[in-house]
Amino acid sequence: MSQERLMTVLLGAHVSEKSARVSEEGNQFVFKVRRDATRTEIKSAVELMFEVKVTDVNVVNVTGKRKRFGLHAGKRSDFKKAYVRLAPGQTIDFVGAEA
Repeated sequence: MSQERLMTVLLGAHVSEKSARVSEEGNQFVFKVRRDATRTEIKSAVELMFEVKVTDVNVVNVTGKRKRFGLHAGKRSDFKKAYVRLAPGQTIDFVGAEA
């Protein structure tokens, strides 16, 4: 795996009520990732970008919702998200990373 590829695997943090709850309870973080990313690529990308030890990666393919926009029917984009569990004592500080 090239380092350029790993830098493009993570698209961003997925922020929701469930991701906040999982982060507090299970030392897990949720990321939106590329649709063609594998578990090993996601693990390597998180370890490279945040300098933490990853113990487990679970992946979910999310189907976009069908929505109506006035008279026109549409569909939101499908995406993939990854639940990343860190080793005990490890954490990711998103606030400090942006500053």
